[in-house]
Amino acid sequence: MKDTQHKKGPLVARISFHKVLEKLEEIAENDIDYRADYARALLKHANNFPELREGIDDVETLKKHEALIRNLLADLFPTALTHNEIKAAAIPFFNFTFNHTARFEKILADAGMDFDITIRNFDDQQFYIFCCCLILNDYYGYHFDFSKPLFYDIPDSEGIMHYYRIMYNADFMEIIPTDKAIVDITPEDVSMLMDNFDDIAVWKEKFPEGSWLSKGFGIVSLYDATTESAISNLKGNLLINEEFDGINKENFEGIFRSIFKISDLRVGFTEVNTEDNLFKLAPFDDIKSHILKDVNEINCNAMFCSDSLDEILQDKKYLIVSDVERFLKQNPEDAGFASHLLSQNIKSCILAPIIKNGRFYGFIELVSSRAKELNSINANKLGYIMPFITDTIERYYSELQNEIDAIIQNEYTAIHHSVYWKFREEAMAHLHNRNKNEGFKEIVFREIYPLYGQIDVKGSSNARNITTEKDLARQVQKLLQLFRYIFEEEKLPFIEQHIFELENIEDQLHESLKADTEANIQNYIIGEVHPVLKHFDTTNTSVRTRINSYFAALDERVQMVYESRKDFDETLSAINKQMAALLDEKQEEAQAYFPHYYERFKTDGVEHNLYVGASISPKHPYNPLYLSNLRLWQLQVMCEMENAYYNIKPNLPYELDVTSLILVFSSPISIRFRMDEKRFDVDGTYNARYEVVKKRIDKSHIKGTQERIAQKGKITIVFTQKKEELEYRRYIQFLQHKNLLEAGIELLDVEDLQGVTGLKALRVPISYKNSQNANSAYTYDELLKELHRK
Repeated sequence: MKDTQHKKGPLVARISFHKVLEKLEEIAENDIDYRADYARALLKHANNFPELREGIDDVETLKKHEALIRNLLADLFPTALTHNEIKAAAIPFFNFTFNHTARFEKILADAGMDFDITIRNFDDQQFYIFCCCLILNDYYGYHFDFSKPLFYDIPDSEGIMHYYRIMYNADFMEIIPTDKAIVDITPEDVSMLMDNFDDIAVWKEKFPEGSWLSKGFGIVSLYDATTESAISNLKGNLLINEEFDGINKENFEGIFRSIFKISDLRVGFTEVNTEDNLFKLAPFDDIKSHILKDVNEINCNAMFCSDSLDEILQDKKYLIVSDVERFLKQNPEDAGFASHLLSQNIKSCILAPIIKNGRFYGFIELVSSRAKELNSINANKLGYIMPFITDTIERYYSELQNEIDAIIQNEYTAIHHSVYWKFREEAMAHLHNRNKNEGFKEIVFREIYPLYGQIDVKGSSNARNITTEKDLARQVQKLLQLFRYIFEEEKLPFIEQHIFELENIEDQLHESLKADTEANIQNYIIGEVHPVLKHFDTTNTSVRTRINSYFAALDERVQMVYESRKDFDETLSAINKQMAALLDEKQEEAQAYFPHYYERFKTDGVEHNLYVGASISPKHPYNPLYLSNLRLWQLQVMCEMENAYYNIKPNLPYELDVTSLILVFSSPISIRFRMDEKRFDVDGTYNARYEVVKKRIDKSHIKGTQERIAQKGKITIVFTQKKEELEYRRYIQFLQHKNLLEAGIELLDVEDLQGVTGLKALRVPISYKNSQNANSAYTYDELLKELHRK
């Protein structure tokens, strides 16, 4: 039609009622009852307007015959159903309708004068190709299934969007070619079209614009699929955005308004931290919390009374308040919550918990400024959409956790769980401020008390040199035997040269081993000697057998003799593994006393650092008792580690001894996480004194002697203050009573270190008799009781 054909396509629309008139003529001729009289009366009136049969191509003519057309279509549009059915005459795929039912008329009137009805997501190309498919099916007899769900999105008088599914009936239409049409469409043409749905040029070539006539009319019936379509849109939005905070709030709330048919519906979300019993502001950009309003977090009990809180947190039920003002009167114990809602003009609300795999993420808030709009009846609609929201929020928090862990791993390091909260807090702050290009802040813990201890493998460097020298000597001897044999069989000058070089190396090994000796010899053997042997061209079977035997005696991984060094390395590895495993196991128990930072390192032995203080665990009230308890725990665990070594020592392939040392430092220090080295270090010049002592103390001597303060079979406790000596004497007395330490305590002066003087040490022998009977945990209170008893 001239006034409605805004889209260019192969079809020219001409509205005609010729098929209806033909049906009336049939009734008029064959029927003898009132229906025939009615049909003849309509035909008599319609015959005065030949355009009704020939076709109408302008809107004004349609309006002129509006009453007559309504009568002609009365059988298709029963008056009894006009207030129920959403139905009209139309041209399929054209955004033009007429002869609406009363319900359809009201829907269009509520949408407003400026509303332009259009098919959702139906562009000009789809319109063109759908019209072509209609021609292929109707005129050529093909059966292309080109249908897809088509929708009209029409707002009501309150602005709530409704979604209507479109269904067409084209029984009263026929497709007629014009003189522009290419009627001779071959099967090959159809096959080409089938394979080129997205190539509009191919379709336009076979079906030029305006080349076919659509004569007649169709019937469009609408089905109100608002809830189903809104749920589908919600699901689509959640899947497309992948992140909950990537959803546009206006669209998100619009979908909920369509589902609940509430024009002022607002949506919020509140995160729940069940561990700390907190309601928290979720890290979403556009979706806010109505529970929190202007604060970032609040204690759950400060917002709800226990019954309401249990309903949400424990029973996992929806909390539904259909009339907040009435709720306030009936539940004075929840006055704070109700008043908080009313201050935001919330008169009815639903709080729906989000739970997945046992984890409580928070709850979706649906609120309205009108009482009774949200209630226990329409709350059931949430059952259809909560699975999608729950999956999205779970995915968001999982991805958020991965992102936080990645930041911590990349910018900090793998960290102990006791301080993880601080790193997570900084990572979250960075994610919130990522658009402000702010750098990562350093992590600092102030006013904390350090505990340091180590079990060191005594003489490990010397033992490593000895085993290295033995292996190199064995290998040189094997090579000399091999090369001398080869030279006897085949007098080759380069063989004699290698004998000369290997003899020189043998002489070097009888002297003290230098720092680069091992590397030089290994490079010479692997880089020069082995290539000669591997590619030695000989027909002498005996020589080749001896060469193969030599290589078979080497370690496959390093291609060197690796016997003594292997025993040493396996022994050192076994000691470290046993000590570290025991320390890690005991550390789990110690965390129960008071959460503290713990780290350990494997070197030639096992070192550990503990830091305890209020800044490490601000949610737990700190007391010096916890430091005392950890000091006693540390001393006891060092005894147990010594006993563990004593038990495995007979089975070790290489004989080594260990020494144990504890450093006591009573002044609080600060530690800072060093971003460049991905580890904690002491912060400040004064605190560095502790680190200096820690690094140098294990090799120090008793003042005025050459005796090391750390000796096998004893634990050495280094300190600076008299009160520390008295404290540890009480611990020692207690552990002697428990048969973990032997009788006798030595008080030693430690030699002056660079920049550090006045250190003293207690040294006490370890009991290896009752290693299997030692209790695993003594508290500071037990210590006091034991001391008083004695």
